[in-house]
Amino acid sequence: MEIAQTKAVELEVTAERSSIKKVVGAAMAGTIAEWYEFFIYGIASTLVFSKIFFPTMGSGGVLMGIIAAFATYAVGFMARPLGGLVFGHYGDKYGRKKLLQISLILVGVATFLMGCIPTFASIGYAAPAILVLLRFIQGFAVGGEWGGAMLLVGEHSPEHQRGFWTSFPQAAACAGNVLASLVLLSLSALLVPEDFLAWGWRIAFWLSAVIVFIGYYIRKNVEESDVFKESIERQEQQQKASAGLKEVLKHYPKQAICGMLMRVGENSAYYIIVVFSIAYLSIQMQFSYPTILSLLLCANAFQFFSMISCGALSDKIGRKMTMYIGYAGLVLWIPFYFAGLNTGEFGWVLLAMCTGLLFQGMCYAGQGAVLAEIFPTRMRYSGSSFCYQISSILAGSIAPMIATLLWKKFDSTLPITFYILFVIGISVISIILLKETGGRSLREVDQEDQQKHA
Repeated sequence: MEIAQTKAVELEVTAERSSIKKVVGAAMAGTIAEWYEFFIYGIASTLVFSKIFFPTMGSGGVLMGIIAAFATYAVGFMARPLGGLVFGHYGDKYGRKKLLQISLILVGVATFLMGCIPTFASIGYAAPAILVLLRFIQGFAVGGEWGGAMLLVGEHSPEHQRGFWTSFPQAAACAGNVLASLVLLSLSALLVPEDFLAWGWRIAFWLSAVIVFIGYYIRKNVEESDVFKESIERQEQQQKASAGLKEVLKHYPKQAICGMLMRVGENSAYYIIVVFSIAYLSIQMQFSYPTILSLLLCANAFQFFSMISCGALSDKIGRKMTMYIGYAGLVLWIPFYFAGLNTGEFGWVLLAMCTGLLFQGMCYAGQGAVLAEIFPTRMRYSGSSFCYQISSILAGSIAPMIATLLWKKFDSTLPITFYILFVIGISVISIILLKETGGRSLREVDQEDQQKHA
């Protein structure tokens, strides 16, 4: 009898692991596709767009073209909260899967069309105008991606491993960046610089159609989680609709504000590394495009694996402690980052980038689990998307542009260091105000919400 029960438990565990792996694979497939497209814009904004869509004018020189390109880069971030709001509202109402499929197609179409835009020399100011419009659509679609993919995994994950499993879609962003770097690196290696700038970069954007098709095919077979189905059934019985952002801010304001601000430090540091550093290494250190892309490829490949390890660590020592260690590491790292870049040595530059990404990963890996654990199911998509996307505006969207402006004004990277230290301080205070959520049952979160609003 005991042997039979043991075998039954083992079969149940095996089935659970198989199910979660399928969900993780589906979430990652789409997330890699969407972040490939989002990051390829970030890389191209410095290497290509600043030259062909924003030609340098006046006394501003090359930095003004880069600042203009970074401004359009920020447009995608500005659109993300709107996408998160719309996709979050309908995702809480109709399910995570359907909205994830729509977001994937939308971002794929926008990215493909970016590769078709004529240059400034051909159609004048219509070129950057079309680019901004497509960037807005791209950002809108990506705004709905993160919350849906993260919750799809988080709601399927066992409580004691939620940090580990949700770190995979977090790491998928790194994989998307690796893929973007690899594609652009291959193109820049196969083509002479003139051809790459003239037409070669467009191929990387057109490839998004293939990547989106693969992601959509893998993602379409995934099922909604039991906890989401239970929530919908409960709402139907109680004749209640899923809650939107208004309800999130009304009933969970502290969680929404702290969940948003806990990200601004690491998110700013991340985009300083993967976006602003491209401009710095290209202009200040005279690194070639292939060298810069090789650095990004290696650094993001490193972070992919470190991110998953950091997610597992958050299950063992807690979400907050993992983030504390990560932010402490970033505080020690940022004063030496530009010194590492200034060596001009590939190995030292890579070490400086990987060290920063390691500590940033410690802050970031468990955030998907945290945001899933602080909101009830009926408003989880709306709440988590709001926190994630608003913080992206306050941090990642403007960090490269602020860093470039500070660098241009003061001709020094020291003000950039102080800027990053300031936003890190905001995040640490926010984490202090949050309760530890590691290992929390999502059904328990829903029960507390029911009691609170009975």
